[in-house]
Amino acid sequence: MSGLEAALPAEKEEESEEESEVLEESPCGRWQKRREQVNQGNMPGIQSTFLAMDTEEGVEVVWNELHFTDKKAFKAHEEKINTMFEQLVVVDHPNIVKLHKYWLDVKDSKARVIFITEYVSSGSLKQFLKKTKKNHKAMNARAWKRWCTQILSALSFLHSCDPPIIHGNLTSDTIFIQHNGLIKIGSVWHRVFANAIPDDLRSPIRIEREEQRNLHFFPPEYGHVADGTAVDIFSFGMCALEMAVLEIQPNGDSRVSEEAIARARHSLDDPNMRDFILGCLLLNPDKRPTAHNLLFHQVLFEVHSLKLLAAHCFINGQYLMPENVVEEKTKELDLNMVMAEIRREGLPAVQWRYSEVSFLELDKFLEDVRNGIYPLMNFAATRPVLLPRALSQPQEDPQKAKTPTPEPFDVETRKVVQMQCSMEMNEEKAQWHLTLLLTLEDKLHRQLSYDLLPTDSSKGLASELVHYGFIHEDDCEMLANFLENAFHKHRSPPL
Repeated sequence: MSGLEAALPAEKEEESEEESEVLEESPCGRWQKRREQVNQGNMPGIQSTFLAMDTEEGVEVVWNELHFTDKKAFKAHEEKINTMFEQLVVVDHPNIVKLHKYWLDVKDSKARVIFITEYVSSGSLKQFLKKTKKNHKAMNARAWKRWCTQILSALSFLHSCDPPIIHGNLTSDTIFIQHNGLIKIGSVWHRVFANAIPDDLRSPIRIEREEQRNLHFFPPEYGHVADGTAVDIFSFGMCALEMAVLEIQPNGDSRVSEEAIARARHSLDDPNMRDFILGCLLLNPDKRPTAHNLLFHQVLFEVHSLKLLAAHCFINGQYLMPENVVEEKTKELDLNMVMAEIRREGLPAVQWRYSEVSFLELDKFLEDVRNGIYPLMNFAATRPVLLPRALSQPQEDPQKAKTPTPEPFDVETRKVVQMQCSMEMNEEKAQWHLTLLLTLEDKLHRQLSYDLLPTDSSKGLASELVHYGFIHEDDCEMLANFLENAFHKHRSPPL
């Protein structure tokens, strides 16, 4: 076991009966609040965060509660709060802690906003660095590069949104590590809360970033000018420095001194790493590089292997393939067949057979790529993500939540990750019967059946599925192309 693996906290032990007691359920019954409280994200105004269970997926999540004592003021700003959360639920990136769902709970004299977020089991980056230092281990340079790339991938995504999302609270306390080594940025909603919640509701808001021990993560301009993306770059640079040296020692519980930061910078042996970090920590925010440009810095940039490029292509097109495609293809292969050959003049050829490939390792590698451990950000063009969306996930309504199927015209916010279809000729009706099986990103399976009419087109059917809330609007073109291919395969003449 490597030093990094040893330092990662083990999975949580089985809960006691008292901790697993269900205290409260969401209106739909899917999310169950437990007694055990968790500390994940240093989020402003969150009076309580509990461990909870997603009963559909069988995984642990975090139940967050934002309390408001002035019901009248809350009602006056309810629409603004809804809009704020609707922005947050569409933020979806493998290196950002996901906000799954939210709903409002308004009682006689007070109100709550309850929202469910992803649970990251292995703790914060700060905890990891302390444990690594305590075990007298050094930070692996390859892990440092991989984690910096993942954090920058998330920041580049947030900053390319329209309007840009500024994290505003990036510290080693708000970066989390999963047990498989995947980095997740938490507390993305910090700045959104701090800026969007009106003054008359601001009483419960507490600003965690004003803690003395975390002030060194924020640039000199903080508090004097409006936050921009450069604020996050400075904070990232300080996180990268802490990762490289494991810890910047504060004076007791007080603020980390400039002298301690200078000593940490000078202790860096790699000149490329030093240049990378110093660029992030420039005092002039206009001269700091962007998250996207930092991914091209020579300390991080590398030409991706053909294996990694192929894995991303495979995953991007996986909706066209069955779930167990790797296993099925493996069974069809003759393991003695030559997969690759290097011919050498005057020497025997070097051959590589399928039997020399570990398919279990291949499955593991594909899973890591799918989870975001190896992002392809070095040459990806920045593409703005529009926020807020006019058609975004509505808040959970207690009455509608009990309905097992979506109401007509509800908007589907989940993306399709896999599609399968079959077509059979109904001899009695002399028409084709289409069965479509869709797997959504939360692993929900949706099966749809339809008797095709001679006038039906692939684009028309895909548009109807969007209209009636069966698929996300962004999946319309992809599904239309998928149906068109199926029609060409089964019908003559094709549509």
